[in-house]
Amino acid sequence: MRARALRITDATQGQLRRLNLATALPPLLLAAVVVVAVDMHAWWHAFILVPGVAAALVAFERWTANDIGRVALPAVLVSAVVWPLGVLVTGSPNAYWGIASAASLAVPRLTRHRYAAAAALVGYVAVIGATRLLIEPDGAVTRFVLVPTGLTTLIIVASFVGERFYDIVQELEVSKEREAELAVTRERVRFAGDLHDIQGHTLHVVKLKAALAQKLVRADPDRAEDELREINALVTDTIKQTKELAYGQRRLNLAAELENAKNLFEAAGIAVRITREAEAGARTSELLGQVLRETTTNILRHAQATRVRITLAAAGITIVNDGARGESVPELRGLSTLRRRVAEDGGELTVSLAEGEFVTAAVFAR
Repeated sequence: MRARALRITDATQGQLRRLNLATALPPLLLAAVVVVAVDMHAWWHAFILVPGVAAALVAFERWTANDIGRVALPAVLVSAVVWPLGVLVTGSPNAYWGIASAASLAVPRLTRHRYAAAAALVGYVAVIGATRLLIEPDGAVTRFVLVPTGLTTLIIVASFVGERFYDIVQELEVSKEREAELAVTRERVRFAGDLHDIQGHTLHVVKLKAALAQKLVRADPDRAEDELREINALVTDTIKQTKELAYGQRRLNLAAELENAKNLFEAAGIAVRITREAEAGARTSELLGQVLRETTTNILRHAQATRVRITLAAAGITIVNDGARGESVPELRGLSTLRRRVAEDGGELTVSLAEGEFVTAAVFAR
């Protein structure tokens, strides 16, 4: 029995796991205790009933961890053996609970033949329950056939409906991932456009002036020399602007960067909240915009964030996201470069990790 796993991020999986454990595990534990307590008429009956409920609980725990495939087959086999023993040996009409629970978690995750497997499950519960008629011809149909079969059918139908919910979660995760990739691509296209703006016009002018200087080099050497000086000045200025672009040092409009960051995060399915405590000063606005741009790119490319908080103050900015991975602060080359520039301008750029949140903060002395 090969059960597929959902393609979702660790952060989403953790949230779903905590939700399922908090809401569904207590009722399942209660049902397991009730099944054993009601159907156990002798102490040795526990050796038959307990493995079935244990298999169901293990299957549920692995299902919440998105790892049902590892235990699906053994859990279903164990609980499948418990049902006929409960019917023929201990007379336990609720012994089907283990197979109904374990199989209903595994069957909707099958890669193929899911509906055939669901029909086989219901048929198995009904046929095994009917064997009780060999021992107890009167009164066994309702307790061992109709009730177990009906409840198993309801459980498996509910599982298929619930699985559709997780399919939607998976589709949203995939969509979010694609939107994040698209947002990064847009940022790269914008960078390419800036680079074209810097170099395209300059190279065209240089080409024309070089051709003119070539014509004038003998006829008018002085003017040819002027053209060459202008070419040198243009190339020098272009090199400077290109370096500034490569290190994110071109003048940025902080308000525009805030709006751009908001649009990028929302496009990636990330909830964003922007708090303006005060407007940044002219001296710090440009560097704060660079910090925000670099941090936005890092979150979209490297984090698994669902929420981002941006707080702007007169002399600083703080960006917090909940998509931190691991226990240590990763090395972010772009921020390392900005850290030196912020320090040169009398500020401090810090990154920290606390309680699953990654914090980037840039503060300048007033």
